[in-house]
Amino acid sequence: MGGAVSAGEDNDDLIDNLKEAQYIRTCRVEQVFRAIDRGDYYLEGYRDNAYKDLAWKHGNIHLSAPCIYSEVMEALNLQQGLSFLNLGSGTGYLSTMVGLIIGPFGVNHGVELHKDVVEYAKERLEDFIKNSDSFDKFEFCEPHFVVGNCLEIASDCHQYDRIYCGAGVQKDHENYMKVLLKVGGILVMPIEDQLTQITRTGQSSWESKNILAVSFAPLVQQSRADNSKPEGVVLPAVTVRSLQDLARIYIRRTLRRLANEESPPRGPAHRAAQKRKRRRCRRHPRVSTYVFVGNQLIPQAMESEDEERVEEDGKEEEPEKDGEEPGQPEEPQVNLLRDKVLGLPLPEALKAFLLYYREK
Repeated sequence: MGGAVSAGEDNDDLIDNLKEAQYIRTCRVEQVFRAIDRGDYYLEGYRDNAYKDLAWKHGNIHLSAPCIYSEVMEALNLQQGLSFLNLGSGTGYLSTMVGLIIGPFGVNHGVELHKDVVEYAKERLEDFIKNSDSFDKFEFCEPHFVVGNCLEIASDCHQYDRIYCGAGVQKDHENYMKVLLKVGGILVMPIEDQLTQITRTGQSSWESKNILAVSFAPLVQQSRADNSKPEGVVLPAVTVRSLQDLARIYIRRTLRRLANEESPPRGPAHRAAQKRKRRRCRRHPRVSTYVFVGNQLIPQAMESEDEERVEEDGKEEEPEKDGEEPGQPEEPQVNLLRDKVLGLPLPEALKAFLLYYREK
């Protein structure tokens, strides 16, 4: 599934296109999509495909098409303080966006079948916290990922306000998913090639709504030759935050408010697309990754180092506007919260704590 919107040159282009096609419809969803660069969740050397409306797969690592994620985020109707469970959490891209909305008093858990993907998701999460200025613009509920099969979750696990399943669910597993949901909660999952929103209206009543036609790989069921009973997947415990953690949250909240009052933040960026010369490389293909187009899995050629560079046809430089100096770089955005923290008359160790020990 994918290819519903035009390809963009960067993350903002992609979000502009998703908005234009009405996949992103609310301001809050737009903000978190802009805050997290989809390209950061691609392996090095594959980012050329990051801003196309296509799914991407390399080994066990998989990202759904951007139009799917945007429909999921809209359908979940997220709010601060909610609990969220991501079944098939993958790279953590969706879980991280959810964390920016549900905030520090929410619950953000993910279950992923492959251990190497969980390790990759943790690396991407750490990179976001350590290096992204977007982290300081939101209050965040950090995702916690566990390795396991989402069809083998322990029967005594707690229920969640919001659930997403990122793999095709067969009808005989539908009730299993519904039981994980609190009354009043929302479950979004693909059932029989339809992305479906299910709202639990009572202890034994649900309302369903089809959102979008999709094609997902089915959930993996573990085959056990000895018919042994599997050990249930234990989800992370829901714990109360420490006093130290609460102090950091409220101090950062106060400083962010003061900084925004002094320098009101601008709305989401809407950049005019710039026409510029781009170069592409003709290289010998080496197939090692795949993209989903419709119901087909298409090999995507990687490029080798020896290359012949050629300019794309029809790409001309946009003339400079009056009063602008040629080649003048854009003014870098200021991290207002970081500047506030660094300006406090506090020991350096305490400043580092308030900044989550970020080095940037």
